[in-house]
Amino acid sequence: MARFGWLDYGVFVAYLLVSLGIGVAFTRGQRTIKEYFLAGRSMGSVVVAITVIASLFSGISYLGTPSEVYVHGVGYWLIVLGTFITTPVMTTIFMPFFYRAKYYSAYQYMEERFSVGLRTLSSVLFISRVTLWLSVATYAPALALEHVTGMPLWLSILVTGGLTTLYTTLGGMRAVVWCDVMQFVVLCGGQLVILAVALADIPGGMGGVVDLAREAGRLDLSFSLDPAIRVTVWSILIGGTCHNLVLLGTDQVSIQRYMTATSLKTARRSMWIKLVISLPALSLFYLTGLVLFAFYHHGGTDPLAAGQIDKADQILPFFVVNELPRGLPGILIAGVFAATMSTISSGINSLTTVTLVDVYQRLWKPDAGPEHQLRLAHRLTLAYGLLIVALAFAAGRFGSLIEAPVKLFGLIGGPLLGLFLLGMLSRRANAPGAVLGWLAGALATCSAAMFTNTSFLWYPILGSVTAFVIGWATSLFWPPKGDTSLIGLTWHTRYECDEQN
Repeated sequence: MARFGWLDYGVFVAYLLVSLGIGVAFTRGQRTIKEYFLAGRSMGSVVVAITVIASLFSGISYLGTPSEVYVHGVGYWLIVLGTFITTPVMTTIFMPFFYRAKYYSAYQYMEERFSVGLRTLSSVLFISRVTLWLSVATYAPALALEHVTGMPLWLSILVTGGLTTLYTTLGGMRAVVWCDVMQFVVLCGGQLVILAVALADIPGGMGGVVDLAREAGRLDLSFSLDPAIRVTVWSILIGGTCHNLVLLGTDQVSIQRYMTATSLKTARRSMWIKLVISLPALSLFYLTGLVLFAFYHHGGTDPLAAGQIDKADQILPFFVVNELPRGLPGILIAGVFAATMSTISSGINSLTTVTLVDVYQRLWKPDAGPEHQLRLAHRLTLAYGLLIVALAFAAGRFGSLIEAPVKLFGLIGGPLLGLFLLGMLSRRANAPGAVLGWLAGALATCSAAMFTNTSFLWYPILGSVTAFVIGWATSLFWPPKGDTSLIGLTWHTRYECDEQN
């Protein structure tokens, strides 16, 4: 098996130094947390669209998406169709509430709509989930690369975690955004190179890929309504769409990205641009899995069956290291690190925002001055980065790479999505009902995960629907809030001015 050469390491190191240089370049000009957390609300729609995609597309996605198709087929590919539903929902319902109020944190809405207790609960759940997720997102790609490239696990974790923490601490949101843009270009460019090299050796090109995939059942789709089947058309369209709403509508990582836009109109436009960009970009990664399957099966040389790799998650780096000319593996493995670094930087920046705004300012020191807030923001970013690195060394696996985010976000994020929808769509909902709704949603998803064979794709929809229905029903036992206290907080009492800034 081939391993990284010195030229590959040289290209790889050069890429990492460029990332660090971007962080250093944006160190100047930071005076307030608005600049540090939201880049001064100065970003255009295309940049916002790309950074939202990049922040959600981790190293786990980079490795797990092709391996999903390689092993299970194209069923999961249909999740991209959910963006046709999530985009209008986000631009019509969610984004106006967040942007018009000029929130730093998504969970400020929870206090204004319900109570400070629910704001604190939402913030703590976010901090817990993202801290756990980032440790797994750092560890899993590093483990896959260790088996294929020979790069030590400890080195991968320290490089991705340490370097990302450094440029995020120095440059704040501007560094995060522009590194996201660079990393997105590297990701997509790398996939195009892989496809070109693999297709050149497959008889019949793309037609040969389709024939081999069809013969092996990789193009088959299940229309079964059985919730125990891992992936069906219905579970991926319904559950996958709900999962995307969890990511875009309740997760600070995404919300903070489109809050950097210059206006609500720009933020809304960025979501439609994201739709246009993400469809071919994400399809590119799923197509790679199909092409790699055909590449290794037309000659009967499956590295997974032959024991050359331990798990399917290693198939992409295995191909890169063994089939591409010297130097190119360095660029493409840098793409794996790019995806991981983008996720880490977005995550720790959002963790710092929530901790400072929802916990420190709200519960401890609300009158802290701008300089004090900025100093604390730097320290919190550094602390979270070091914590993620430490936890990554102890992180275990959480199912296959493609399942990990849906499981984790569904279990915790599904009930939270139900609360946001409850607050925005119902004037009758109140804080006691919302708490009971969240408890019911959390209990339903945890019970499904622990005691049934329900597919992980149903977790988000189960949690959100349960939280919404139980939250609304139990709210009837308490007096409603007056309409004057709900101005700007529900769909029926929303602001009429579409471009309030």
